[in-house]
Formats: sequence, structure tokens, C-alpha cells
Amino acid sequence: MFGTMKRGVNAYAHVGLETGVASASPHKLIVMLYDGALVALLNAKANIAANNIAAKGTAISKAITIIDNGLRASLDKSAGGEIAANLDALYDYMSRRLLHANLKNDVAILDEVHRLLSDLREAWVAIGDKVGQPAAPVPAAVAASPMPKAATLVSA
Repeated sequence: MFGTMKRGVNAYAHVGLETGVASASPHKLIVMLYDGALVALLNAKANIAANNIAAKGTAISKAITIIDNGLRASLDKSAGGEIAANLDALYDYMSRRLLHANLKNDVAILDEVHRLLSDLREAWVAIGDKVGQPAAPVPAAVAASPMPKAATLVSA
């Protein structure tokens, strides 16, 4: 008659997310995109382990969408110069790798892309927000990830 507790919690979480997005700085929004992609990859890995192929595909598709339509689309290639071009190429690489991971149920590829995104997220947080907003902590779901950290990306 009044709905389930789960529906109420989900509605509350959705309102919290919308409020967070509406009040976030552009810098924080990028961090949120990284977090969303990282959580999607963790879900994909868990669904491969559980042999839940449909949910795995949905999670990988979500990560690809965040990378392509969020992170990659937010690049300003005219102002960003070589850095934006390099990030564009890296995001393209990650999306192609995730397509391959989806086809082959390849957890190693998910780990690789997770490490790349984690390194980029850490670098983005380290840059800090120029308007003085505090850097975002790593969400619990991402911090608890069983995936190992990769060495920090270094440009040659």
C-alpha cells in the first residue's frame, strides 16, 4: 500500500544525487563522472563473477557511456591542447578495451581500465578546484575495490 522500503531508499538516494549534481562545481562533476565509471566497472566485475551476463553488459555499457558522453565530451580540445588530445585518445582506448572486455568477459581488461580511471581521478583531485572547493574523498564503494592501484601515469 505504501511501497517498499527499498523504493523509498532509492528515491532518497536519487534526490541526493540530483542535489549533489545541481550544487557541484564543474571540477566536482568530473570527479563524479570518474566515480560513476569506477563503480560501474566494479559492478561489471562482480557480475562476471556471478555469471550474470546481462547485468555485466549493462554495467560495462554504463562505464562506456560515462567515458564517452561525460568525460570525453567534456574535453575542450581547442583550449586543452596536447593534454586534451592525449586524454581524448586515452578515453577512446578505454572505451574500445571495455567493448572487448564485454565480448570476452575479460576481468583483466576491466582491471586495466579501472586502474587508468583511478589514476586519472587521483590526478584530477590533486589538481584541486580553482574556486576553492575541497577535493572529493573516494567513495566507499570505490575505495573498497579489490582492484590493485596502478603506478601513476607519467607523460614522456
